[in-house]
Amino acid sequence: MRILTGLQPSGKLHIGNYFGAMQPAVQLQDQGEAFYFIADYHAMTSMSDADTLRANIQDLAIDFLACGLDPEKATIFRQSDIPEVNELAWILSTVCPMGLLERAHSYKDKVAKGLDANHALFAYPTLMAADILLYDSELVPVGKDQKQHLEMTRDLAGKINDRFGENTLVIPESQIKESTAIVPGIDGQKMSKSYNNTIPLTGGQKAIRKSIMRIVTDSTPVEDPKATEGSTVISLYKLFADDDAVNQIITDHEAGGFGYGDFKQRVFDAYWEFFTPVRQKREQLENNLDYVNEVIANGANKAREEANKVISRVRKAVGLR
Repeated sequence: MRILTGLQPSGKLHIGNYFGAMQPAVQLQDQGEAFYFIADYHAMTSMSDADTLRANIQDLAIDFLACGLDPEKATIFRQSDIPEVNELAWILSTVCPMGLLERAHSYKDKVAKGLDANHALFAYPTLMAADILLYDSELVPVGKDQKQHLEMTRDLAGKINDRFGENTLVIPESQIKESTAIVPGIDGQKMSKSYNNTIPLTGGQKAIRKSIMRIVTDSTPVEDPKATEGSTVISLYKLFADDDAVNQIITDHEAGGFGYGDFKQRVFDAYWEFFTPVRQKREQLENNLDYVNEVIANGANKAREEANKVISRVRKAVGLR
C-alpha cells in the first residue's frame, strides 16, 4: 500500500497540524510505502516573501523528522523538486469542470478572509490532485477539512480513466481519524493560523503556556460545576492526557470547586510532557542541517523516479507520446 500526505510550509506548525496530519503519517509509515512532501508550491498562494518561504521549508523539513518520520521507512521530499507534478496538474485541468473548482470550500473560505482571488488559489484542487496521483497513492491521511479535495481528486482521476483507459491513474482512498480530524483552537473554532487561535507545536515554555491560558471559557464561578459538553479545555486535554486524567478533569468540572485556570494548567502540563521528545529531537536536527538537507535530496530522487513512471504512463495514455 502506498501512502501519501503533504503539509504547506506556511509558518510554524501548530498542534492541529500534528494531530490532523503528522501523527497519522508517522503511524502509517510502518503500514506501507510512505511518501510525505513539503507543499511549497501551494504555500505560494498565500506567501510572497522568498526568504520567509525558504525558512519555512527548512523548518517543516526539521519538523517532519522531529515528529518521527523515518527516512529509512518514508520518502520525504519537496513538492517543487518534482517538476512533473505541474505537467500532471495541467493534464488533469483538461478534464476539470469549472463548477468543480467553484465549489471548493477552501477557495471560498480564503477569499472571504481577504486573500487575492488568483488563478493558483482557484486551481489549487488540480495541483493537489496531481500531488496525490503522481505517485500512484492508494491511501491519503488528511484532516476532515481536506475531505472535499480528496473527493475532487478521485473525481478527476475517474474522468481521466473514463476517457483514456481505466488503469491510467490509481484512485486513492482517504483516511480521516474522526476523533482528532478537526482540532479546536483556543477560541473553540477549528485551529487555524487564519483565525489566530493556534497552540504551537514547539516553542518556549512561557510562550506556550501563555497560548494555552488564552483558551476561551465562560464566567462560571470557581465554586460552581462547569459544563463539559463542548468544552474546548476538555477537547484539547484529551489530545495529550491518558484516560484516567481525562476522566478526572471531567469529574472536577462537574463537581465544582476548581477554576478554569487550574484546568488550563493541566492542559499545559500534559501538552509539555507529550511533546518533550519532539522538542528534544528538533534541537538535535537544528544542529545538523546537513543531515536534514541530505534526507530531503535523497527523498526527491526516489520520488522523481516514481513520478516519471506515472507521468510516462499518462503521457502515453493521453496521446502526448
